[in-house]
Amino acid sequence: MAESAVLRVDLLGTSFSLTVEGDQSYLQAIYGRYRTLLENTKKNTGVEDPLKLAILTGLQLCDDVEKLRSWKNSDTATLESMQTEKCLLDLIEKIEKALPLDETLVPGIQGQ
Repeated sequence: MAESAVLRVDLLGTSFSLTVEGDQSYLQAIYGRYRTLLENTKKNTGVEDPLKLAILTGLQLCDDVEKLRSWKNSDTATLESMQTEKCLLDLIEKIEKALPLDETLVPGIQGQ
Protein backbone atom coordinates (compact mmCIF):
# COMPACT_ATOMS: atom_id res chain seq x y z
CA MET A 1 0.00 0.00 0.00
CA ALA A 2 1.35 3.42 -0.98
CA GLU A 3 1.94 6.00 1.70
CA SER A 4 -0.32 9.03 1.99
CA ALA A 5 1.14 12.47 1.52
CA VAL A 6 -0.35 15.86 2.30
CA LEU A 7 0.18 18.60 -0.21
CA ARG A 8 -0.60 22.17 0.81
CA VAL A 9 -1.76 24.14 -2.23
CA ASP A 10 -1.66 27.92 -2.15
CA LEU A 11 -2.25 29.26 -5.66
CA LEU A 12 -4.09 32.11 -7.31
CA GLY A 13 -5.64 33.33 -4.07
CA THR A 14 -6.91 29.90 -3.04
CA SER A 15 -5.52 27.60 -0.36
CA PHE A 16 -6.33 24.01 0.50
CA SER A 17 -4.71 20.71 1.43
CA LEU A 18 -4.76 17.49 -0.53
CA THR A 19 -4.13 14.07 0.92
CA VAL A 20 -3.03 11.71 -1.81
CA GLU A 21 -1.21 8.43 -2.19
CA GLY A 22 2.27 9.02 -3.46
CA ASP A 23 5.75 10.21 -2.79
CA GLN A 24 5.87 13.63 -1.06
CA SER A 25 8.91 14.80 -3.01
CA TYR A 26 7.27 13.89 -6.32
CA LEU A 27 4.11 15.79 -5.38
CA GLN A 28 6.18 18.82 -4.36
CA ALA A 29 8.02 18.69 -7.68
CA ILE A 30 4.74 18.57 -9.63
CA TYR A 31 3.32 21.43 -7.56
CA GLY A 32 6.47 23.48 -8.11
CA ARG A 33 6.31 22.82 -11.85
CA TYR A 34 2.69 23.98 -11.98
CA ARG A 35 3.53 27.15 -10.04
CA THR A 36 6.31 27.88 -12.53
CA LEU A 37 3.97 27.30 -15.47
CA LEU A 38 1.41 29.65 -13.93
CA GLU A 39 4.04 32.36 -13.52
CA ASN A 40 5.25 31.86 -17.10
CA THR A 41 1.69 32.09 -18.41
CA LYS A 42 1.11 35.26 -16.41
CA LYS A 43 4.36 36.80 -17.67
CA ASN A 44 3.78 35.79 -21.32
CA THR A 45 0.12 36.78 -21.56
CA GLY A 46 -0.24 39.62 -19.08
CA VAL A 47 -3.40 37.94 -17.76
CA GLU A 48 -4.00 38.64 -14.08
CA ASP A 49 -7.35 36.91 -13.52
CA PRO A 50 -6.70 33.69 -11.49
CA LEU A 51 -9.37 31.62 -13.24
CA LYS A 52 -8.15 32.63 -16.69
CA LEU A 53 -4.54 31.89 -15.69
CA ALA A 54 -5.52 28.44 -14.44
CA ILE A 55 -7.43 27.70 -17.66
CA LEU A 56 -4.64 28.95 -19.93
CA THR A 57 -2.03 26.97 -18.02
CA GLY A 58 -4.22 23.86 -18.14
CA LEU A 59 -4.59 24.25 -21.89
CA GLN A 60 -0.83 24.61 -22.27
CA LEU A 61 -0.32 21.41 -20.27
CA CYS A 62 -2.86 19.57 -22.45
CA ASP A 63 -1.05 20.82 -25.55
CA ASP A 64 2.26 19.55 -24.15
CA VAL A 65 0.73 16.13 -23.42
CA GLU A 66 -0.69 15.85 -26.95
CA LYS A 67 2.65 16.83 -28.49
CA LEU A 68 4.37 14.14 -26.41
CA ARG A 69 1.77 11.55 -27.43
CA SER A 70 2.19 12.48 -31.07
CA TRP A 71 5.97 12.30 -30.78
CA LYS A 72 5.77 8.93 -29.00
CA ASN A 73 3.36 7.50 -31.59
CA SER A 74 5.52 8.79 -34.44
CA ASP A 75 8.66 7.40 -32.83
CA THR A 76 6.95 4.04 -32.20
CA ALA A 77 5.72 3.86 -35.80
CA THR A 78 9.21 4.61 -37.11
CA LEU A 79 10.71 1.93 -34.87
CA GLU A 80 8.10 -0.62 -35.95
CA SER A 81 8.74 0.25 -39.60
CA MET A 82 12.49 -0.22 -39.14
CA GLN A 83 11.94 -3.54 -37.36
CA THR A 84 9.62 -4.73 -40.12
CA GLU A 85 12.11 -3.74 -42.80
CA LYS A 86 14.91 -5.61 -41.01
CA CYS A 87 12.73 -8.73 -40.68
CA LEU A 88 11.86 -8.61 -44.38
CA LEU A 89 15.49 -8.17 -45.41
CA ASP A 90 16.51 -11.07 -43.16
CA LEU A 91 13.74 -13.21 -44.66
CA ILE A 92 14.81 -12.35 -48.22
CA GLU A 93 18.40 -13.25 -47.38
CA LYS A 94 17.32 -16.62 -45.94
CA ILE A 95 15.17 -17.37 -49.00
CA GLU A 96 18.03 -16.48 -51.35
CA LYS A 97 20.37 -18.79 -49.45
CA ALA A 98 17.85 -21.62 -49.34
CA LEU A 99 16.77 -21.31 -52.98
CA PRO A 100 19.71 -20.36 -55.16
CA LEU A 101 18.65 -18.58 -58.33
CA ASP A 102 18.47 -20.95 -61.29
CA GLU A 103 19.31 -18.73 -64.25
CA THR A 104 17.71 -21.14 -66.69
CA LEU A 105 14.29 -20.64 -65.07
CA VAL A 106 14.26 -16.85 -65.25
CA PRO A 107 15.02 -15.49 -68.73
CA GLY A 108 17.10 -12.33 -68.86
CA ILE A 109 18.66 -12.77 -65.37
CA GLN A 110 22.44 -12.84 -65.45
CA GLY A 111 24.42 -14.78 -62.84
CA GLN A 112 26.32 -12.87 -60.22
